[in-house]
Amino acid sequence: MSDTIQQYHSLASRTSMLALAAVTLLTASSVATLSAQSSAPTSLTLYNDGRVLVRRLLPLEIRKGDSEQRVALGPVDPASVFTLDSTVSIIGSAYDGSMDYASTMRRALGRRLTFRTGKDTVSAELVGIDPERYKLADGTITFERPGSPQFPADLVLLEPALRLSLSSAQARKELALAYFTQGGGWYASYQAVITGGSVRMSGQAVVNGGLLRVKDAELQLLAGQVNVAEVRQESRMRAEGFMVAKAASNEAMPSQEKVGEFHLYTLPGRASLEPGIITTVGLFPPAAAKVRKSFEVLGQIPYWGGLAQYGNEDEVPVNVTYTVQRPRKTDLGDRPLPAGVVRLFEPDSAGRLQLIGEAAIDHSPAGEDLRLGAGTAFDLTAKRIQTTFVTKRDSAGGTWRTIATADYKVTLTNAGDAAVSIDVIEQRGGEWSVIASSVKPVKVSSTRTSFPVSVPARGKTTLTYRVRVVW
Repeated sequence: MSDTIQQYHSLASRTSMLALAAVTLLTASSVATLSAQSSAPTSLTLYNDGRVLVRRLLPLEIRKGDSEQRVALGPVDPASVFTLDSTVSIIGSAYDGSMDYASTMRRALGRRLTFRTGKDTVSAELVGIDPERYKLADGTITFERPGSPQFPADLVLLEPALRLSLSSAQARKELALAYFTQGGGWYASYQAVITGGSVRMSGQAVVNGGLLRVKDAELQLLAGQVNVAEVRQESRMRAEGFMVAKAASNEAMPSQEKVGEFHLYTLPGRASLEPGIITTVGLFPPAAAKVRKSFEVLGQIPYWGGLAQYGNEDEVPVNVTYTVQRPRKTDLGDRPLPAGVVRLFEPDSAGRLQLIGEAAIDHSPAGEDLRLGAGTAFDLTAKRIQTTFVTKRDSAGGTWRTIATADYKVTLTNAGDAAVSIDVIEQRGGEWSVIASSVKPVKVSSTRTSFPVSVPARGKTTLTYRVRVVW
């Protein structure tokens, strides 16, 4: 194996840590075809934010010294192209990825074009654009397009073109390149089946290959938010459409490792990416954990600013939350979970699984519990009313301030057949306190206080409390 190929294999596993300084969004009408032209496989790393890092070994005749090469990489951010061969450096490059009508007209400036008008054709020279101006055969200038333009083939790009100026320490028969393209990415999808106090959870990666069509590539998925340095540009081309990956094999689970401050999943075997084909790849075998269901009613005290007076009784939702416990040294607890969507299922009386909730999660490190909001309870209701409201002004410390005291009543009703505990939560920034309550409050933090209220089956409980707020 040549030195270039050895360096390619060595560096391919590490280049996923490199950050991109400028990301160019490209048109979805262009699809990059990565053909298997050498023995070394194409290697891809997909990021959650839509970037795709491509590593390729191209068969090129590179002479010693300076040379120019034209390569067909498809849609690419030209600022991100770099070599994986330490003996070859890129001196400069020229990239044209514009394949639309306006860009073709720009290339045609100064050229004589043929225009079709009905069954006839006329010719005219394009002498200006924005606005378009044409010089006719008699020497006159018109702002009107003479007809439908028929462009010569050399003016129309069928795929983006990248011209590289290279400097090589020795002659080469291949070039190892890495670059970024946009419009891809991936996210995680989880299924959690709840039975009593236990949950059986599985996870899959939903892969989006973006603008790529590739056969038999090494595929890696990087979990985490890698910073993007935005560069101001006058114009940006946007990728449209949805391109996804088709995995070659889903029999084995991806391997997982830490790279920098992120987690990298390497899919087993090879994968092929095709536009418009959606698939998932298993992240880990189903794992069991304990789960706890809780109910919450959120308060209506504003977090900042003044405390308002109101006299209407309002019905407020009772939120349902499932907490999946993931202690270390357990199957699920020892796994970092990439950001994605968790769907909660529970069997009915006949054993059929029913969807009971859906929640998004951020990247969750190993050992961190999952707190999943599932929606609002059907049999549990809550009504809240402000029963008293008093304010006064004082100038303690030489600064005028307002002190408000208010009483609240929350009526909790349980239409179910089992008693439940509902946490009534109040949150407030600044100086505030609970000065009286019918249920002992739990001060969770300086801004959050909880009232755990027991509600009997087919019954109701009334919670009263008084707060003091200063602003």
